[in-house]
Amino acid sequence: MGTTWRVDLVVANESAPAALEARCAQVLDRIVAEMSQWEQTSHLSRFNRLRGGQWLDLPRGFAAVVGEALAIAEMTGGAFDPTVGRASQMWGFGSEAVTRAPSEGAIADAAKAAGWQRLAFDRAMKRLRQPGGVALDLCAIAKGYGVDCLAAVLEGAGITSYLAEIGGELRAAGVKPDMQPWWVAIEEDESANLAPLRLALSGWAVATSGNSRRFHDFGTLRLGHTIDPGSGVPMLRGAESVTVVAESAMRADALATALMVMGEDAAQFAREHDLIARVVTKRGTGFAEHLSPRFAAML
Repeated sequence: MGTTWRVDLVVANESAPAALEARCAQVLDRIVAEMSQWEQTSHLSRFNRLRGGQWLDLPRGFAAVVGEALAIAEMTGGAFDPTVGRASQMWGFGSEAVTRAPSEGAIADAAKAAGWQRLAFDRAMKRLRQPGGVALDLCAIAKGYGVDCLAAVLEGAGITSYLAEIGGELRAAGVKPDMQPWWVAIEEDESANLAPLRLALSGWAVATSGNSRRFHDFGTLRLGHTIDPGSGVPMLRGAESVTVVAESAMRADALATALMVMGEDAAQFAREHDLIARVVTKRGTGFAEHLSPRFAAML
């Protein structure tokens, strides 16, 4: 999926990590085979190539991610939308390199074809119907799901103290031998000039979404990777960065993207839905930090 993974853990048996690493890699290979847009044979790529009206049987993990993606799409009024694959690809944030901005006609066509409401998901039978022209992009939720899968592997092996990470999404449990929790620092754009923030992550997952590292320059315009589902264009007035803490990395991952799209409305949404969230927005020539009540209570 174009990123890296890492696990730090506390074990009594020095030979345990090698076997656990192999098991973790096996689980992540399965996720790539199911949900990676970089793999032409993945279930996701196969779905994107289906004709309108065709159904695809989904593996258990893929079905779980689709179910959560659609639930969060409904919860956020479409701010999170797993059907922005065509737009993401056109703007160079998919599996293919792009050297210039797409035409207005291509943007309009991609926006018209997208829409999470167009998907028919048979949860009981674990199958998904292609309505025609829809391209799934699960990058904003599959990494979090992968972190949860790593946690399941570790906990299944009896590991009670670990920090698992994929592409900056993290989940931790237990404490280290010195009885310190797993401290993680929230990365910020240096120009934001905000106070450093560290979280004691034990028992929680955290995801941060922002445009400071993943962007493309089109002439004098710099565009981040967060796509506005309504227009099919990278967000120009969304949040600068969002951090969400949740019990699962999959949920934190998707909600962080949704709040990025909401921009100025994100802080209010986080309060109304009792989320643990930090939202950074532009304010004049500077930045403003908004902490939800639950986030502030954890500091």
